[in-house]
Amino acid sequence: MRKVALTSTAVALLLSVVSIAATSQAAGSSTAKSRTLSFDVQFSPFTFIPANPVRDPNSPFALGDEITFHDLLFSNGKQVGDQVGSCVIVAVTPEVLANCSDVMRLPGGNITAQFVNAPGPAPKDLALTGGTGTYRNLGGEGTLVEFGNGKGSLTLHVLSFSD
Repeated sequence: MRKVALTSTAVALLLSVVSIAATSQAAGSSTAKSRTLSFDVQFSPFTFIPANPVRDPNSPFALGDEITFHDLLFSNGKQVGDQVGSCVIVAVTPEVLANCSDVMRLPGGNITAQFVNAPGPAPKDLALTGGTGTYRNLGGEGTLVEFGNGKGSLTLHVLSFSD
């Protein structure tokens, strides 16, 4: 019984210390800088990987199938980077839906993002999940728009957090 009480006390103390540390970091004097990055996108043909062996003959996709892509990013007519990623099919009815991960390679570092993809021209909302180099303390959101002719636009609203 004494062992259980000591363990419970230790866990409660540990949780209290973690809670105080998290509150201290959140309440710190961290500043965020905001900027917008805009790119023209040249979409590549995507690669379809039929990963699920159980297929509905009436649907080109099955749960777990994957789509990969490698697109080019331009600014003022000059290629400044690219984006690579993959989407996993998570629903086929009532519409095809995919969970996508994206890495944008840019001068100064990489930016990572996640988004939900569905067929059609509707803009895709991206959650910026992190980065490297210049973008190492990054957060924010973005919008990917497909024009339907192999071209599109990508706008990133970047928040960079500094200590």
